[in-house]
Amino acid sequence: MRKLLLLLLAMILAACSIGPKDELSRNQDKWEGAGIKNYNLTLFVGCFCVFTDRMPLAVEVRDGKVVSMTYSDGEVITADDPQAEFFNRFSTIDQLFANLKSGPSADADEVQITYDPTYGYPTQVNVDQIKEAVDDEYSVQISDFQVVE
Repeated sequence: MRKLLLLLLAMILAACSIGPKDELSRNQDKWEGAGIKNYNLTLFVGCFCVFTDRMPLAVEVRDGKVVSMTYSDGEVITADDPQAEFFNRFSTIDQLFANLKSGPSADADEVQITYDPTYGYPTQVNVDQIKEAVDDEYSVQISDFQVVE
């Protein structure tokens, strides 16, 4: 009987230590489980920034890497574009998840995320870095997502 109680206690403690995954991790698992590496999307980054009038961006991803990113006016974003590094934080779904887990938004005072119900990628992200500060908020919107064969 004592062995049975010890076994039961060990199982309960193990179950408690596993715990449920957070929503971000569950949706990242869903995205990774889909195995999508080739896709197109429209990316809108909203902030108090100089480039806002050139949104949204058209992004093409092949084998998990950006092969083309274009402003709404048709200008291709090259590596030497002053905004390229900032946009790259959000330009692939994997980079967006990485930014949410360990980038600047991971330490933000408030982050609200809406996910695609089928693939789990974030469709809307609202970040307020410092709740009491003004003009530090930004948002990321993913739309027109299309898997490319």
